[in-house]
Amino acid sequence: MFTRRGFGVRLAAMVGGLAAVLALGLPSARADGEVVVFAAASLKNALDAVDAAWKAESGKSATASYAASSALAKQIEEGAPADVFISADLDWMKYLSDKKMIRPDSEVKLLGNRIVLVAPKDSAATTDIAPNFDLAKLLGDGRLAMGDVKAVPAGKYGKAALEKLGVWPSVEGKVAQAENVRAALKLVSTGEAPLGIVYQTDAAAEPGVKIIGTFPEETHPPIVYPVGVTVDSKNADAAAYVKYLQSAKVKELFEAQGFTMLAPVVSN
Repeated sequence: MFTRRGFGVRLAAMVGGLAAVLALGLPSARADGEVVVFAAASLKNALDAVDAAWKAESGKSATASYAASSALAKQIEEGAPADVFISADLDWMKYLSDKKMIRPDSEVKLLGNRIVLVAPKDSAATTDIAPNFDLAKLLGDGRLAMGDVKAVPAGKYGKAALEKLGVWPSVEGKVAQAENVRAALKLVSTGEAPLGIVYQTDAAAEPGVKIIGTFPEETHPPIVYPVGVTVDSKNADAAAYVKYLQSAKVKELFEAQGFTMLAPVVSN
C-alpha cells in the first residue's frame, strides 16, 4: 500500500542509489591527456557514444561525470578538476561564466531538447497537455516525479511549463523532487511514481516508461545545452574535444538520441 512515509523512504533510497551509480563517473585520478567532462545527467547515453567515437577516431580519451547541472557547477566552483562543462540550461553556464570560470571564447550553444510527461510503460494513463489540464486527477494519490524545481534544469523547465498552463497550484503538494532528471525517470520506470516530467531524450532511452504528452515549447524557456572549457583546464585537447562535439559525426550521434543540434557543424 502507498504511504507518504513509505514513499519518502523509498525515494531517498532510490535517489541515493542512483547518485551512487552516477558518482562512479567521477574521475578519481586524471589519466595523462584525458579530457575530464562534467555533463548533465540527461546526456549520458549520447555522450558515452560520442566519447567512444572520439577515442576510436583520434586515439584520445575523455571521461565523463554525470549529475545535475547545478551540482556539477558547484563542484567546478569548488575546484573539481573538470576540463569541459556541458549544462542542461544556460543559467548554470552563466553562473560559472559570471565567476570567470569558463573561457568566454569557448562557450557554444550546443543542443536542444523537449520536456515530456511520462508514465510507466504498462500505465493506462492518457492526457492532452493543454491549459488547465487535470494533472492532479491523473496523479490521484500518487506523486509527480521531477528534478528539483529550484536547481535542476529539467525541474525548472517542468515547473515553468506547469505554471504557464495554470496547473502548478493543483500539483505543487504532490511533487517528488529528485536530485537529477535520471533519478526522476527511475521513479517512474520502477512504478514508484505514476507520472514524471523528464526530457524527451531520457524517455526514449528508458524502456520502462512511455510518453503520454509533450509540453508545448512556448510554455517554458528554450531548452539549451551550452558547452564550454573551464578556465582552470590545462588540457590542450579540451578545445579540440568541444570542436569535435560540433562535428557532423557527432551531430548524427546526438540526433539519434533525440537531441536537436543547435551549433553549426564544423569540420575537424
